[in-house]
Amino acid sequence: MGRRSDHSRDELRRLIIEEGHRHMAEVGFARFSAREVAKRIGYTIGTLYNVFGSYDRMVLAINTRTFALWAEHLRRLLAETREDPIRTLVEAYFSFARDNRNAWMAIYDHRLPPDVPMPDEEAAQRGVLTEIVTREVAAVLPEVSAETVAGLARSLIATVHGHCLFALNGTFALMGEEHPLDMALARVRESIAAAQGTAAPTA
Repeated sequence: MGRRSDHSRDELRRLIIEEGHRHMAEVGFARFSAREVAKRIGYTIGTLYNVFGSYDRMVLAINTRTFALWAEHLRRLLAETREDPIRTLVEAYFSFARDNRNAWMAIYDHRLPPDVPMPDEEAAQRGVLTEIVTREVAAVLPEVSAETVAGLARSLIATVHGHCLFALNGTFALMGEEHPLDMALARVRESIAAAQGTAAPTA
């Protein structure tokens, strides 16, 4: 029997996201089941779709929670270790992905249909991760323009992501590469050094 009167709409949304995220972390996107989430929280699957509007929007919200946890992971490690924030960022990227593999991979396994736009609120929450990286890159490149730093930060995220993904899916192991994190950090430092060498004072 459903418990449709037990929670307000906002409470129900949080409940679905929390339980959905727990389920996603356990089984990954390929085996994720909205019906299982509904069963776990004691509501009908129709209630889930009524709250989010569609399966895709529900998964989007679940994956956004992963982004929020990821950003908090970066903040915490940066607060604990300020000696080398760039290394800390790279290590935090790898450690979060490693320790939350299914939920992390689900971010990239799920694709919104072309006719379903990313809600502004979801985009803003996901953008916090990039903001953290951009802030730390800006701190080591004080003479570089904000626009250049922002572009470099996005490129560095892509670089680290590629190395992290290859480490998790076994590609680097097949190549015989035993230190993908160190390799990623080296590429990041090279890019930052190149930006430092070409920097012109900002107005």
